[in-house]
Amino acid sequence: MKTVNKVLKYVFAFGFAILWIFPVIWLIISSFKDGSELFNYPLTILPEHFTLENYTTALQQFDLIRYTSNTAFITVAATVITVLMSCMCGYALAKYKYKWLNVLFMCLLATTMLPTEVIMSPSFTVLNTLGLYNSLWGGGIIPTVGTMTGVFLMRQFFITVPTELMESARIDGANEGSIFVRIMLPICKPQIAILAIFSFQWRWNDYIWPLLALSDPKKYTLQLALRTLSGAEAVNWTVLLSTAVLSMIPILIVFIVFNKQIMNANMSSGVKG
Repeated sequence: MKTVNKVLKYVFAFGFAILWIFPVIWLIISSFKDGSELFNYPLTILPEHFTLENYTTALQQFDLIRYTSNTAFITVAATVITVLMSCMCGYALAKYKYKWLNVLFMCLLATTMLPTEVIMSPSFTVLNTLGLYNSLWGGGIIPTVGTMTGVFLMRQFFITVPTELMESARIDGANEGSIFVRIMLPICKPQIAILAIFSFQWRWNDYIWPLLALSDPKKYTLQLALRTLSGAEAVNWTVLLSTAVLSMIPILIVFIVFNKQIMNANMSSGVKG
């Protein structure tokens, strides 16, 4: 009976994985089809005439390098700032015993119940007042770095870290900055990697904030630029599909790199010297 249940679990997991990944596979395969073949009936999974023309056309007609550079700048800057702010806030909320910090944490936690659309109008007013409208800093960095999700994740981890580590470091003469940088940050590398993956994905795929805060086409992110391929009367499907596939590559690279860091950290934590 246990064997049957185990087999059923694997079958269910495999079927769910196929359902989830099939649209992605279809997108990748379709990017190698020509325009006429995309809408042939009956539909075919594999391309009858394999072609790379869609990718060459995308690189020639679509300013991919500019849009990718804008998106990469916003994503990397926002991810670095988000991780640093989340680590510092989470550490302070977890390890410093002040009553007002508990009240502050509850107030910050309550903001997660607010839809993003509720704070967009006042946030946009602040950006415009600070002169950040139509800039990359205002188009996806400043409005997004303060995420309570990251603060909560880091706080919950730092709570599990023994306070004795801090006390021993203070006895040895370490100041608060050294304790945070030399002790706390190194032991939370897996959590930093997880937050970095999520933050990178959020910012790379962000559409709303760049749409609100960017009006200069030269400063468009990749997601905004993809919208220009969908016109009122026609959609350039071949270029759209190939560009969408290219836009997935950085996220896959980041996931592979940071996932390796997480696995290495987990393996190291299980080794007893």
